[in-house]
Amino acid sequence: MSDHSLKEIKDEQGRLLSPILPDNVKNYLIDIDGTICDDVPNEEPERMVTCEVYPDALEIINKWYDDGHIITFFTSRTEEHRRVTENWLKKHGFKYHGLLMDKPRGGNYHWIDNHMVRATRFKGYFTDLIRVNKTIEVFDKP
Repeated sequence: MSDHSLKEIKDEQGRLLSPILPDNVKNYLIDIDGTICDDVPNEEPERMVTCEVYPDALEIINKWYDDGHIITFFTSRTEEHRRVTENWLKKHGFKYHGLLMDKPRGGNYHWIDNHMVRATRFKGYFTDLIRVNKTIEVFDKP
């Protein structure tokens, strides 16, 4: 497993900046509903107990975990759904480091961060990731 210790970085004046992970460690933020299992809305929480896991998701995510990457599930489920979600993840054998609840609902996410962010839209199957060139939106200098 890779070392998850953060690398200290400094700016040109020698001031500490937010630390970063080693280059060989990815910080995966993974949605739950419609990504690793059936799409279950918060309005039908009884389905969260019985929803079906996508087997390829379990295999690939546990492989990433075993390869030393950080796995954090990031879901629109609310805090009141935390226990059922943790139990479901455990029941199905998902390996992970963290679970973040209350992701904003509605999709169309546009993540702005001072750290490098890579976004991968889930389209129905998990595989090893490949690199492709795509058009992205960036800030233009004023």
